[in-house]
Amino acid sequence: MEIDVQQLKEPLLEFGNGATGVEPKVVIAASGPFGSNRNSAPTEITCGIVALPAEIMPIRNWISRMHTPLIGEEKNAQRYKDFPGLEDAFNCHFIVRDEFVRSLNEEKYNRLRAEGGPAGFVALLEFFTESISSLFSDLRPDCILVGFPDEIAELRVTNNKLTFSERAILERIEEEDEANQLMLFKPTDEEKRLAAELLPQAEELLFRNFHRALKARCMSLPNPVPLQVLTRHAYVSSEAKQSDATRAWNLSTAMYYKAGRMLWRPSGLAKSTCFIGLSFHHLKRRSGDLVYASVAQAFSSEVEPFTLKGASVSHDQVTVDKRPYLKAEQAAELVERILDRFETLTGATPARLVIHKTSRYEPSEVTGFRDTALARVASCDLVWMAPTGFRLLRRGMQPPRRGTLCRVGKSRYFLFTTGYVDWWAEYPGPHIPAPLEIGAANDTDIVERSREILMLTKMSWNSAEALSRYPVTISFARKVGMVMTELEDDTPPNPLFRFYI
Repeated sequence: MEIDVQQLKEPLLEFGNGATGVEPKVVIAASGPFGSNRNSAPTEITCGIVALPAEIMPIRNWISRMHTPLIGEEKNAQRYKDFPGLEDAFNCHFIVRDEFVRSLNEEKYNRLRAEGGPAGFVALLEFFTESISSLFSDLRPDCILVGFPDEIAELRVTNNKLTFSERAILERIEEEDEANQLMLFKPTDEEKRLAAELLPQAEELLFRNFHRALKARCMSLPNPVPLQVLTRHAYVSSEAKQSDATRAWNLSTAMYYKAGRMLWRPSGLAKSTCFIGLSFHHLKRRSGDLVYASVAQAFSSEVEPFTLKGASVSHDQVTVDKRPYLKAEQAAELVERILDRFETLTGATPARLVIHKTSRYEPSEVTGFRDTALARVASCDLVWMAPTGFRLLRRGMQPPRRGTLCRVGKSRYFLFTTGYVDWWAEYPGPHIPAPLEIGAANDTDIVERSREILMLTKMSWNSAEALSRYPVTISFARKVGMVMTELEDDTPPNPLFRFYI
């Protein structure tokens, strides 16, 4: 069997003053985030706080400390950089105004927490939402820090909206998914977990997660503000699992983006290309039936990532391996809406459309997507990616490098989006890296499509490391789908990425 291995170059990111690099911490410390100007006065980013009384001052103290240099204490100094302080790194100040601070009633919190069960869950949800939404006025902060006690961070309850028969259906689906994942390669538990990240998760509808429910509730209200949930290990150094510097880098990155600022953008990615991620999720409609809900996420270097809810798909509308798919008219309608939205935001039609999916395309999807897209754009690629148990070893002690692309035979390609990271001199994963198999439903250059996927794995602004297993097209669609389990049928998901990370 013919095997060819090549190493794709790590994609460059663009930061302040046109500076480029692969490692955000290094370039931000030197040149600032994209669009920033070191010669101008620092930007003020206003923060709100919603927390129990005893936690408000520790959170405020931590925000103050982030304005000072902090030391990275982890062993690998190449990966865990010192934090130079908000002004020197991001040219900004985080300001907590007294009028944006809400102290939760501790007695009421303890009473509601003791109630337990679905009723207590809903009561706690309303309790937090009431204080948070009081900041959603015309004069509001850029981002709201929400202090979560440990018991709230892990809180989940069974979804009491499900009937006995619906619960039985979802539990059977969950068992079948666990049994069928990666059967060809006899997967480990870790590989099953990685595969499950790309599949509709029955558990997301079987159980309600408090963090997810709170974000869904708040982002659906008028004039919403992005939330940054904090547990004590994020702002109390003595309880933290990471150094002060690492926590400061990650929190400041997330908050800077949630406040509406850009941190970095792809360097060299065609501005006229719109990338779409398609994902499916279990949903219970008000009418009582269980369906799959489709979600499309759009990414372009010209606009902030946005999302659209697609068609609902009956549980009977699945492939032979029980993966949901779109009919031709459903795929066509979704593409039309995406292109309309892109034109509204940019004033122009993209020259090229690339759609990412986590299972192979059905003929109806190929027809609906390509015929509709090609009537309005010059080019349309339908790319799929799938988890796999494929493994590759290289000489020496280190696993394959991130960006390794292996072709097996004439047409099978495996891309390592995780692996040994040269600029850290480290493999950051706990297990042998697992690649994604990459393919397409139309004739296209898979090597170039793999380069694009590798670039899009650097587009999540939830931490300063800028490395993800999956491209933002897929990871964003997955996050939206999880939140949709909390929304009513007629409530569209908030379109902006900053509300989900």
